[in-house]
Amino acid sequence: MIRYALKCAEGHSFESWFQSASAYDKLAAAGMVTCAVCGSTSVEKAIMAPRVRPARSAVSSVGDAPTEAPSATTTTPAQTPTPVSAAAAIPAQAPATPSLSAPNSDLERAVSELRKQVEANSDYVGGNFAEEARAMHLGDAPERAIHGEAKPEEARALLEEGVPVMPLPFLPSRKTN
Repeated sequence: MIRYALKCAEGHSFESWFQSASAYDKLAAAGMVTCAVCGSTSVEKAIMAPRVRPARSAVSSVGDAPTEAPSATTTTPAQTPTPVSAAAAIPAQAPATPSLSAPNSDLERAVSELRKQVEANSDYVGGNFAEEARAMHLGDAPERAIHGEAKPEEARALLEEGVPVMPLPFLPSRKTN
């Protein structure tokens, strides 16, 4: 697993884990890496500090641990890492990047509040949004507040038919990281 610091075209910074560097490249090329804040697919790797493990002698409480790190180019059976507890391996300091669970700016707070209002006052219809909206417009289904997903072509067709629709500035909850 590899963790990347990412940044979208709108300037939102976030982190995400990938199976490998090539897995990130494949997902990014397919447009499947999206901003956790705005949903933009224009996402690039951002500069991030490397995560360096402390020397084994600094982590281990055993007195016979080596005092210098082994060479990165050679590996011998004597250089196997000393097991340490998970608590000792995790740094005690807070992460340098902001948490994605809490909005950081006024815009993010407003989008978060809008999401709460939309989810509380409308029904999620998923990929059936175009069919549901069209049926309500034609009178085949009772009118109600709905939100869901539609392909750009479906949304365009709804607008051409006079069905009032608008995009929301967030992804459905199931599609967020």
